[in-house]
Amino acid sequence: MKQKLLGMTLDELKEVCLQEGLPGFTAKQICNWLYRKHVTSFSEMTNLSLKARQLLSSKYETGAVPYFKYALSKDGTRKYLFEAGASSGIFVEAVMIPDRDRKTLCVSSQAGCRMNCSFCMTGRQGFHGQLDAAQILSQFFFIDEADDLTNAVFMGMGEPLDNLDQVLRAIEVLTSDWGCGWSPKRITVSSIGVNKSVADGGTGASPLERFLDESRAHLAISLHNPFHKERLEIMPCEAAFPLERTLQIIRRYDFTGQRRVSFEYIMFKGLSDGPAHAKALITMLRGLECRVNLIRFHDIGDTRYVPSDMKTVQQFEDALNAAGITATLRASRGQDIEAACGMLSGKNQR
Repeated sequence: MKQKLLGMTLDELKEVCLQEGLPGFTAKQICNWLYRKHVTSFSEMTNLSLKARQLLSSKYETGAVPYFKYALSKDGTRKYLFEAGASSGIFVEAVMIPDRDRKTLCVSSQAGCRMNCSFCMTGRQGFHGQLDAAQILSQFFFIDEADDLTNAVFMGMGEPLDNLDQVLRAIEVLTSDWGCGWSPKRITVSSIGVNKSVADGGTGASPLERFLDESRAHLAISLHNPFHKERLEIMPCEAAFPLERTLQIIRRYDFTGQRRVSFEYIMFKGLSDGPAHAKALITMLRGLECRVNLIRFHDIGDTRYVPSDMKTVQQFEDALNAAGITATLRASRGQDIEAACGMLSGKNQR
Protein backbone atom coordinates (compact mmCIF):
# COMPACT_ATOMS: atom_id res chain seq x y z
CA MET A 1 0.00 0.00 0.00
CA LYS A 2 1.32 3.41 -0.95
CA GLN A 3 1.99 5.95 1.79
CA LYS A 4 -0.18 9.08 1.86
CA LEU A 5 1.48 12.50 1.76
CA LEU A 6 -1.63 14.47 2.71
CA GLY A 7 -1.40 15.00 6.47
CA MET A 8 2.39 14.92 6.62
CA THR A 9 4.22 17.82 8.26
CA LEU A 10 6.89 19.84 6.49
CA ASP A 11 9.63 17.98 8.37
CA GLU A 12 8.14 14.63 7.40
CA LEU A 13 7.96 15.68 3.76
CA LYS A 14 11.59 16.78 3.95
CA GLU A 15 12.45 13.30 5.18
CA VAL A 16 10.57 11.77 2.24
CA CYS A 17 12.49 13.99 -0.18
CA LEU A 18 15.78 13.08 1.48
CA GLN A 19 15.01 9.36 1.23
CA GLU A 20 14.12 9.67 -2.46
CA GLY A 21 17.11 11.84 -3.37
CA LEU A 22 14.99 14.91 -4.15
CA PRO A 23 16.13 18.49 -3.36
CA GLY A 24 15.14 19.70 0.11
CA PHE A 25 13.09 22.61 -1.27
CA THR A 26 10.77 20.06 -2.92
CA ALA A 27 9.09 19.53 0.45
CA LYS A 28 7.89 23.14 0.56
CA GLN A 29 6.65 22.84 -3.00
CA ILE A 30 4.67 19.72 -2.08
CA CYS A 31 3.21 21.49 0.97
CA ASN A 32 2.05 24.33 -1.23
CA TRP A 33 0.39 21.97 -3.70
CA LEU A 34 -1.30 19.87 -1.01
CA TYR A 35 -2.31 22.48 1.55
CA ARG A 36 -2.81 25.66 -0.45
CA LYS A 37 -3.76 24.51 -3.95
CA HIS A 38 -5.48 21.27 -2.93
CA VAL A 39 -4.33 19.13 -5.82
CA THR A 40 -5.37 15.49 -6.05
CA SER A 41 -2.51 14.06 -8.14
CA PHE A 42 1.25 14.42 -8.55
CA SER A 43 0.79 15.29 -12.22
CA GLU A 44 -0.68 18.63 -11.12
CA MET A 45 2.52 19.57 -9.24
CA THR A 46 3.94 21.25 -12.31
CA ASN A 47 6.95 22.96 -10.69
CA LEU A 48 8.34 19.53 -9.75
CA SER A 49 10.45 17.81 -12.37
CA LEU A 50 8.79 15.07 -14.41
CA LYS A 51 11.22 12.58 -12.87
CA ALA A 52 10.27 13.69 -9.34
CA ARG A 53 6.55 13.39 -10.11
CA GLN A 54 6.98 9.93 -11.57
CA LEU A 55 9.09 8.83 -8.60
CA LEU A 56 6.59 10.11 -6.07
CA SER A 57 3.59 8.58 -7.84
CA SER A 58 5.32 5.18 -7.96
CA LYS A 59 5.77 5.04 -4.17
CA TYR A 60 3.23 7.44 -2.68
CA GLU A 61 -0.27 8.76 -3.13
CA THR A 62 -1.55 12.23 -2.37
CA GLY A 63 -4.23 10.84 -0.07
CA ALA A 64 -6.95 13.07 -1.52
CA VAL A 65 -10.52 11.78 -1.09
CA PRO A 66 -13.11 13.58 -3.28
CA TYR A 67 -16.66 13.67 -1.96
CA PHE A 68 -19.07 10.96 -3.07
CA LYS A 69 -22.25 13.04 -3.17
CA TYR A 70 -23.88 15.99 -1.42
CA ALA A 71 -27.30 17.24 -0.39
CA LEU A 72 -28.26 20.92 -0.38
CA SER A 73 -30.74 22.37 2.10
CA LYS A 74 -33.11 25.20 1.37
CA ASP A 75 -31.30 27.21 4.08
CA GLY A 76 -27.97 26.84 2.25
CA THR A 77 -26.55 24.11 4.46
CA ARG A 78 -24.71 21.52 2.39
CA LYS A 79 -23.96 17.99 3.60
CA TYR A 80 -21.18 16.08 1.89
CA LEU A 81 -20.59 12.33 1.98
CA PHE A 82 -17.08 10.90 1.79
CA GLU A 83 -16.32 7.21 1.47
CA ALA A 84 -14.24 6.12 4.45
CA GLY A 85 -12.26 3.57 2.43
CA ALA A 86 -11.96 2.46 -1.17
CA SER A 87 -15.23 0.70 -2.05
CA SER A 88 -15.88 0.13 1.65
CA GLY A 89 -19.51 1.16 1.55
CA ILE A 90 -18.91 3.12 4.78
CA PHE A 91 -19.47 6.85 4.57
CA VAL A 92 -18.67 9.85 6.75
CA GLU A 93 -20.17 13.30 6.63
CA ALA A 94 -19.00 16.88 6.49
CA VAL A 95 -21.54 19.69 6.74
CA MET A 96 -20.95 23.22 5.48
CA ILE A 97 -23.10 25.72 7.39
CA PRO A 98 -23.40 29.26 5.95
CA ASP A 99 -24.31 32.16 8.24
CA ARG A 100 -24.05 35.64 6.77
CA ASP A 101 -20.31 36.17 6.17
CA ARG A 102 -19.30 32.88 7.83
CA LYS A 103 -18.99 29.41 6.37
CA THR A 104 -18.39 26.82 9.06
CA LEU A 105 -17.45 23.23 8.32
CA CYS A 106 -18.63 20.51 10.69
CA VAL A 107 -16.10 17.73 10.17
CA SER A 108 -15.99 14.02 11.10
CA SER A 109 -13.07 12.30 12.81
CA GLN A 110 -14.25 8.68 12.84
CA ALA A 111 -16.42 6.34 10.80
CA GLY A 112 -19.14 5.76 13.35
CA CYS A 113 -18.45 6.18 17.06
CA ARG A 114 -17.66 4.10 20.14
CA MET A 115 -19.43 6.35 22.65
CA ASN A 116 -22.91 4.94 21.87
CA CYS A 117 -24.96 7.97 22.98
CA SER A 118 -28.57 6.82 22.74
CA PHE A 119 -29.85 9.99 21.08
CA CYS A 120 -27.21 10.04 18.32
CA MET A 121 -27.66 8.46 14.89
CA THR A 122 -23.89 8.04 14.50
CA GLY A 123 -23.75 6.02 17.71
CA ARG A 124 -26.45 3.71 16.39
CA GLN A 125 -24.27 2.83 13.40
CA GLY A 126 -21.53 1.38 15.57
CA PHE A 127 -17.82 1.96 15.10
CA HIS A 128 -16.20 1.29 11.71
CA GLY A 129 -12.72 2.72 12.17
CA GLN A 130 -10.58 5.79 12.66
CA LEU A 131 -10.12 8.39 9.97
CA ASP A 132 -6.53 9.29 9.20
CA ALA A 133 -5.38 12.87 8.76
CA ALA A 134 -5.72 12.62 4.97
CA GLN A 135 -9.37 11.62 5.29
CA ILE A 136 -10.03 14.41 7.79
CA LEU A 137 -8.27 17.06 5.70
CA SER A 138 -10.04 15.90 2.54
CA GLN A 139 -13.27 17.11 4.13
CA PHE A 140 -11.72 20.59 4.25
CA PHE A 141 -9.99 20.62 0.88
CA PHE A 142 -12.32 18.81 -1.50
CA ILE A 143 -15.69 20.43 -0.98
CA ASP A 144 -17.04 23.17 -3.21
CA GLU A 145 -16.59 25.85 -0.51
CA ALA A 146 -13.01 24.88 0.40
CA ASP A 147 -11.54 28.30 -0.37
CA ASP A 148 -14.28 30.18 1.48
CA LEU A 149 -14.35 28.40 4.85
CA THR A 150 -14.03 30.70 7.84
CA ASN A 151 -14.38 28.24 10.75
CA ALA A 152 -14.40 24.55 11.53
CA VAL A 153 -15.89 22.39 14.27
CA PHE A 154 -14.89 18.78 14.92
CA MET A 155 -18.49 18.02 15.76
CA GLY A 156 -19.47 15.59 13.03
CA MET A 157 -19.33 11.81 13.19
CA GLY A 158 -17.12 10.30 15.85
CA GLU A 159 -15.42 11.33 19.10
CA PRO A 160 -12.38 13.50 18.19
CA LEU A 161 -10.46 12.73 21.38
CA ASP A 162 -10.84 9.01 20.67
CA ASN A 163 -8.75 9.66 17.54
CA LEU A 164 -6.59 12.36 19.04
CA ASP A 165 -3.30 11.82 17.19
CA GLN A 166 -4.91 12.17 13.77
CA VAL A 167 -7.06 15.10 14.87
CA LEU A 168 -4.01 16.93 16.26
CA ARG A 169 -2.13 16.18 13.03
CA ALA A 170 -4.96 17.68 10.98
CA ILE A 171 -5.08 20.76 13.24
CA GLU A 172 -1.31 21.18 12.88
CA VAL A 173 -1.66 21.21 9.08
CA LEU A 174 -4.53 23.69 9.26
CA THR A 175 -2.74 26.11 11.61
CA SER A 176 0.92 25.93 10.55
CA ASP A 177 2.59 28.52 8.34
CA TRP A 178 3.71 25.76 5.97
CA GLY A 179 0.14 24.44 5.93
CA CYS A 180 -3.06 26.43 5.66
CA GLY A 181 -2.07 29.22 8.06
CA TRP A 182 -5.36 29.25 9.96
CA SER A 183 -5.60 30.78 13.43
CA PRO A 184 -6.43 28.14 16.08
CA LYS A 185 -9.29 30.47 17.06
CA ARG A 186 -11.09 29.34 13.91
CA ILE A 187 -11.28 25.73 15.14
CA THR A 188 -13.44 24.11 17.83
CA VAL A 189 -13.16 20.49 18.93
CA SER A 190 -16.24 18.91 20.51
CA SER A 191 -15.92 15.98 22.91
CA ILE A 192 -17.86 14.01 25.48
CA GLY A 193 -14.77 14.48 27.68
CA VAL A 194 -12.30 11.61 27.27
CA ASN A 195 -10.70 12.31 30.61
CA LYS A 196 -8.46 9.33 31.21
CA SER A 197 -5.91 7.43 29.16
CA VAL A 198 -7.03 3.96 28.18
CA ALA A 199 -3.73 2.83 26.64
CA ASP A 200 -1.69 2.94 29.86
CA GLY A 201 -4.40 1.96 32.30
CA GLY A 202 -5.31 5.54 33.09
CA THR A 203 -1.97 6.62 34.57
CA GLY A 204 -0.78 8.91 31.75
CA ALA A 205 -2.12 12.20 30.46
CA SER A 206 -5.69 11.82 29.25
CA PRO A 207 -6.68 12.70 25.66
CA LEU A 208 -8.51 15.75 27.05
CA GLU A 209 -5.36 16.98 28.81
CA ARG A 210 -3.21 16.26 25.76
CA PHE A 211 -5.59 18.21 23.54
CA LEU A 212 -5.52 21.21 25.89
CA ASP A 213 -1.72 21.04 26.18
CA GLU A 214 -0.86 20.37 22.55
CA SER A 215 -3.25 22.68 20.69
CA ARG A 216 -4.77 26.13 21.04
CA ALA A 217 -8.10 25.29 19.42
CA HIS A 218 -11.35 25.91 21.31
CA LEU A 219 -13.04 23.15 23.30
CA ALA A 220 -16.73 22.23 23.43
CA ILE A 221 -17.96 19.58 25.87
CA SER A 222 -21.12 17.58 25.14
CA LEU A 223 -22.79 17.83 28.54
CA HIS A 224 -26.56 17.31 27.98
CA ASN A 225 -27.44 16.53 31.60
CA PRO A 226 -25.84 17.69 34.90
CA PHE A 227 -26.93 14.64 36.92
CA HIS A 228 -24.63 11.61 36.88
CA LYS A 229 -27.32 8.90 36.76
CA GLU A 230 -29.43 10.70 34.17
CA ARG A 231 -26.42 11.46 31.98
CA LEU A 232 -25.35 7.82 32.26
CA GLU A 233 -28.73 6.69 30.89
CA ILE A 234 -28.30 8.64 27.66
CA MET A 235 -24.48 8.65 27.50
CA PRO A 236 -22.92 5.33 28.58
CA CYS A 237 -19.50 7.01 28.36
CA GLU A 238 -20.35 8.74 31.66
CA ALA A 239 -19.33 5.51 33.41
CA ALA A 240 -15.80 5.56 31.99
CA PHE A 241 -15.37 9.32 31.65
CA PRO A 242 -17.46 11.02 34.35
CA LEU A 243 -18.37 14.63 33.81
CA GLU A 244 -17.08 15.53 37.28
CA ARG A 245 -13.52 14.61 36.29
CA THR A 246 -13.84 16.43 32.97
CA LEU A 247 -14.73 19.63 34.82
CA GLN A 248 -11.86 19.14 37.28
CA ILE A 249 -9.43 19.02 34.35
CA ILE A 250 -10.99 22.01 32.58
CA ARG A 251 -10.75 24.16 35.71
CA ARG A 252 -6.96 23.73 35.66
CA TYR A 253 -6.71 25.63 32.36
CA ASP A 254 -7.09 29.31 31.52
CA PHE A 255 -10.09 30.19 29.34
CA THR A 256 -10.12 33.90 30.07
CA GLY A 257 -8.04 34.88 27.03
CA GLN A 258 -8.01 33.78 23.40
CA ARG A 259 -9.24 30.26 24.01
CA ARG A 260 -12.86 29.35 24.78
CA VAL A 261 -14.60 26.45 26.44
CA SER A 262 -18.28 25.91 25.83
CA PHE A 263 -20.81 23.27 26.77
CA GLU A 264 -23.31 21.70 24.38
CA TYR A 265 -26.65 20.99 26.01
CA ILE A 266 -29.44 19.19 24.16
CA MET A 267 -32.91 20.02 25.41
CA PHE A 268 -34.97 16.83 25.80
CA LYS A 269 -38.57 17.29 26.87
CA GLY A 270 -39.03 16.08 30.43
CA LEU A 271 -35.52 14.63 30.59
CA SER A 272 -33.08 17.52 30.75
CA ASP A 273 -35.09 20.75 30.64
CA GLY A 274 -36.52 21.19 34.12
CA PRO A 275 -35.76 23.90 36.72
CA ALA A 276 -33.76 21.36 38.73
CA HIS A 277 -31.53 20.72 35.71
CA ALA A 278 -30.98 24.45 35.21
CA LYS A 279 -30.13 24.92 38.89
CA ALA A 280 -27.69 21.98 38.91
CA LEU A 281 -26.04 23.21 35.70
CA ILE A 282 -25.59 26.68 37.18
CA THR A 283 -23.99 25.23 40.32
CA MET A 284 -21.74 22.97 38.24
CA LEU A 285 -20.42 25.76 36.00
CA ARG A 286 -20.28 28.62 38.51
CA GLY A 287 -16.97 30.48 38.41
CA LEU A 288 -15.92 28.98 35.08
CA GLU A 289 -15.44 31.33 32.12
CA CYS A 290 -17.65 29.56 29.59
CA ARG A 291 -20.81 29.60 27.54
CA VAL A 292 -23.63 27.10 27.13
CA ASN A 293 -25.05 26.30 23.71
CA LEU A 294 -28.61 25.07 24.07
CA ILE A 295 -29.82 22.78 21.30
CA ARG A 296 -33.36 21.54 20.75
CA PHE A 297 -33.23 17.80 20.12
CA HIS A 298 -33.08 17.05 16.39
CA ASP A 299 -35.50 14.14 15.95
CA ILE A 300 -33.76 11.14 14.38
CA GLY A 301 -36.82 8.88 14.45
CA ASP A 302 -37.54 5.72 16.41
CA THR A 303 -36.56 7.14 19.80
CA ARG A 304 -38.37 8.02 23.00
CA TYR A 305 -36.83 11.49 22.93
CA VAL A 306 -38.86 14.61 22.14
CA PRO A 307 -37.50 18.16 21.72
CA SER A 308 -38.37 20.64 24.44
CA ASP A 309 -40.95 23.27 23.57
CA MET A 310 -39.67 26.76 22.90
CA LYS A 311 -41.21 28.25 26.06
CA THR A 312 -39.32 25.76 28.24
CA VAL A 313 -36.10 26.37 26.30
CA GLN A 314 -36.46 30.12 26.78
CA GLN A 315 -37.06 29.74 30.51
CA PHE A 316 -33.99 27.52 30.79
CA GLU A 317 -31.89 30.01 28.83
CA ASP A 318 -33.14 32.92 30.93
CA ALA A 319 -32.28 31.09 34.17
CA LEU A 320 -28.69 30.50 33.06
CA ASN A 321 -28.18 34.06 31.84
CA ALA A 322 -29.70 35.49 35.05
CA ALA A 323 -27.11 33.48 37.00
CA GLY A 324 -24.28 34.99 34.97
CA ILE A 325 -23.70 32.03 32.63
CA THR A 326 -23.89 33.03 28.99
CA ALA A 327 -26.41 30.79 27.26
CA THR A 328 -27.66 30.91 23.69
CA LEU A 329 -29.97 28.75 21.61
CA ARG A 330 -28.35 27.24 18.54
CA ALA A 331 -30.54 27.36 15.47
CA SER A 332 -31.27 24.03 13.78
CA ARG A 333 -29.94 23.87 10.24
CA GLY A 334 -30.45 21.58 7.27
CA GLN A 335 -33.34 19.55 8.69
CA ASP A 336 -34.71 18.96 5.19
CA ILE A 337 -31.46 17.15 4.21
CA GLU A 338 -31.16 15.09 7.41
CA ALA A 339 -28.28 17.20 8.72
CA ALA A 340 -28.15 15.62 12.17
CA CYS A 341 -24.90 13.67 12.51
CA GLY A 342 -25.07 10.26 10.88
CA MET A 343 -28.50 10.51 9.32
CA LEU A 344 -27.49 10.83 5.68
CA SER A 345 -24.51 8.52 5.91
CA GLY A 346 -26.65 5.86 7.55
CA LYS A 347 -28.98 5.86 4.56
CA ASN A 348 -26.04 5.39 2.19
CA GLN A 349 -24.27 2.48 3.91
CA ARG A 350 -24.20 -0.42 1.51
